[in-house]
Amino acid sequence: MTVSHAPPSAIPVPLEKPSAPTRTPPELEAVVPASVRRSRLRAAPRWVRRAVGPLLLLVLWQVFSATGVLDPDVLASPGTIARAGADLMTDGTLPAAMGVSLQRVGVGLLLGGVIGTSLALVSGLSRLGEDLVDATVQMLRTVPWVGLIPLFIIWLGIGEAPKVALIALGVAFHLYLNVYAGIRGVDAQLIEAGRSLGLGRWGLVRHVVLPGALPGAMTGLRYSLATAWLALVFGESINADAGIGFLMNQAREFFRTDVIVVCLVVYAFLGLTADVIVRILERLLLQWRPTFTGQ
Repeated sequence: MTVSHAPPSAIPVPLEKPSAPTRTPPELEAVVPASVRRSRLRAAPRWVRRAVGPLLLLVLWQVFSATGVLDPDVLASPGTIARAGADLMTDGTLPAAMGVSLQRVGVGLLLGGVIGTSLALVSGLSRLGEDLVDATVQMLRTVPWVGLIPLFIIWLGIGEAPKVALIALGVAFHLYLNVYAGIRGVDAQLIEAGRSLGLGRWGLVRHVVLPGALPGAMTGLRYSLATAWLALVFGESINADAGIGFLMNQAREFFRTDVIVVCLVVYAFLGLTADVIVRILERLLLQWRPTFTGQ
């Protein structure tokens, strides 16, 4: 039996399909979470971000002064103010005035702090003390303390005493309110826990009540410092012969807006420096208290 073989040319060859055109995959863009975008915005140091607003205001002020939009008789330019401040520093006028004003604030803050804190302790730690002290202090607090300047001048004269008394009065009210609220805001469960550990009355006051009232006291101190500088402005504007307010009054007589702004800047700088010191003190004394610092 013979097997016939087809010739090689007769073997069917499958046809090749035309290749499809290759498509390049689309480029993918990385999706950046919103939290990462916000973190990029916060990459700059915090002091840089905080300085943007004041610097922008200063630039606009200088532009308006240079273009004549802002009359120099109304408000001097930043350059003129800087030169006036340098002159006052060079001849020693400004440092001497700052020393007098700081002394007034220091004495008034000390007197007001002692009075306000003592009254708050008496009123906050005892119901009898609250009945005797709180109503009187609340009544006096509603009286505008700036309106007492004429009485202080009549009672204490026109020297340093009325200025210091005005500062002490404003400081005492703020400290009293915040220390009193801090004492009464201590958690009652902490008091019970202290009693269960065997603490007596003064032990509770020392180890529980006073530490619990410390945040309120620090807040009151910050308010008191702001009030002290405000009271200093009022006090030095009346019958003052030295200090920053005295420089402002002299500059007002001669329409020196540059010197007036220099004095205002000094007031602001001293107040800001005092607030920074209190913030540092608050961080040192209140390390045990967890706080929210923003997101």
